[in-house]
Amino acid sequence: MLVLCVTYPKFLEHFAGAGRKGGHKGRARQYTSPEEIDAQLQAEKQKAREEEEQEEGGEGATGDPKKEKKSLDSDESDEDDEDYQQKRKGVEGLIDIENPNRVIQTTKKVTQLDLDGPKELSRREREEIEKQKAKERYMKMHLAGKTEQAKADLARLAIIRKQREEAARKKEEERKAKDEAAMAGKRLQSLSLNK
Repeated sequence: MLVLCVTYPKFLEHFAGAGRKGGHKGRARQYTSPEEIDAQLQAEKQKAREEEEQEEGGEGATGDPKKEKKSLDSDESDEDDEDYQQKRKGVEGLIDIENPNRVIQTTKKVTQLDLDGPKELSRREREEIEKQKAKERYMKMHLAGKTEQAKADLARLAIIRKQREEAARKKEEERKAKDEAAMAGKRLQSLSLNK
């Protein structure tokens, strides 16, 4: 059983739209016409123009350093870049921070770069160069026969050479034995034919 109280108008307003699809959020939508949007944009542009005119006309040489940079030649602006510091955010302008871990990034121009100076390699690059040098040293030692692997290879080669020499000697002895047997057979045949 559901009883609604008439004495609470907010309560009734809340449940009044409960049966419909959609909630309370879409009721008060207001759309701006394109003409109004254009009028607002025009007003903002006009206001920006007036501010620029005031800054250019009223301040002159004592204006903001950024505005002066735009008006100077490229040669003169190079000198101003070095003297001009970035605007500090928050409390940085009030407090001097002495953090040894903080790295202040400075931008260098192409003319200031030192290309002839020694180039510092990264850790990976150094390790890669060391690997290559170690490999070259090992190959020289290996070719000279001073490494354990080279000694093992040479010992294996010596054993193989001995085995091949013995096999060649046995073959030669067998061939000689066959030749002698064939010669003996021919002699016997020639003797038997001569009789």
